[in-house]
Amino acid sequence: MYRRVIKPLFDISLAFFVLILLLPFIVITYIVVRVYIGKPVFFAQKRPGLNEKIFTIYKFRTMTNERDSNGELLPDEYRLKGAGKIIRSLSLDELPQLFNVIKGEMSLVGPRPLLIEYLPLYNSHQKRRHNVKPGITGLAQIKGRNSIRWEEKFDYDIEYVDNVSFLLDMKILYWTIIKVIKKDGISQNGNATMEKFQGTKN
Repeated sequence: MYRRVIKPLFDISLAFFVLILLLPFIVITYIVVRVYIGKPVFFAQKRPGLNEKIFTIYKFRTMTNERDSNGELLPDEYRLKGAGKIIRSLSLDELPQLFNVIKGEMSLVGPRPLLIEYLPLYNSHQKRRHNVKPGITGLAQIKGRNSIRWEEKFDYDIEYVDNVSFLLDMKILYWTIIKVIKKDGISQNGNATMEKFQGTKN
């Protein structure tokens, strides 16, 4: 009942409320990205959602398009700087995903939607993360975000899938706010963001 009916209604209602509440921050972030990082202001990318259905996720862009002499994009740590680093540290880059929630493509809480290229790399256990809608935040995010190993993140994702409830969602939303304030787990040790998933070796 909660997963099929109450959770979707709760997601859309709260997403509208948060969107209105944080509208000034969204406008300010838009201006900062446009002035200090440039066009395009939004980062759009195809991601797998519920039952691996592909949708377009939206975020504020936090990295520049700086390239090397061969025309290749520079590593993340060179392109994530200044305004972009501040925006990401405050998780303001995630705010446009409220529109994904309102469209019904995402939930406020659920496993984070990852890259399409990871789909063939998941084992049968990890694939179960797609049995629920992806979320703006999730159990893995409050347990370490980018500071924990991929396998740990997936285990937390499946733990969430198996225990979806209103109380768990409230707990995750509460601790997400705390983590954002403390700026915990934003990057992986030795990396500006998170190294790519290469598959799990059995």
